[in-house]
Amino acid sequence: MTDGLPAIDPPHTALLVMDYQAGILGRLSESEALLARAADAIAAVRRHGGQVGYVRVAFEDADYDALPATSAMADAVAARGTGLHASSPATAIHEDVAPEPGDIVVRKTRVGAFSTTDLDRQLRDRGITTLILAGLSTSGVLLSTVRDAADRDYRVLVLADVSADPDPEVHAFLTTRIFPRQARVITLAELDGVLSAGPAAAG
Repeated sequence: MTDGLPAIDPPHTALLVMDYQAGILGRLSESEALLARAADAIAAVRRHGGQVGYVRVAFEDADYDALPATSAMADAVAARGTGLHASSPATAIHEDVAPEPGDIVVRKTRVGAFSTTDLDRQLRDRGITTLILAGLSTSGVLLSTVRDAADRDYRVLVLADVSADPDPEVHAFLTTRIFPRQARVITLAELDGVLSAGPAAAG
């Protein structure tokens, strides 16, 4: 611990940038500020030797056909028409935070980052034990992934100000009342100190 913050080991840590897609950013009023903070977080993790991963939601033709009528996701997808198709510019990761060679990139067809992807395997293969999560929206991908990651026994940190929700009150409630039960909630300003305090830095 440094100043009350958790010390993590950057080589065994991954920052997951989740649903930073044009179609989702377009629904948030602070998208430019979010992109700038996300870019800073990515740069910090890279600088300290951590892994960066990206999660996006998008559907191929076969994915549309496979959605059962009982799925809540089916109604949400139908309402968007082709807006969630994998070939749509709306589902692309924003160019300001685009992946680089060696990054993890997965495409999901449900809300959480794990259930319809091989993300867990890719993280385990790289020896990742700690996840730093940033996602859009807080009540969507971030909530689902915090819970799932904790159940999978990852150490979880949430970057509160690199995440957002269309409803600011929901964002505040989740980051202050719900997430702390299973994750450490930090800000971008604290990230460099957390990464610097780990065993790799001490060595």
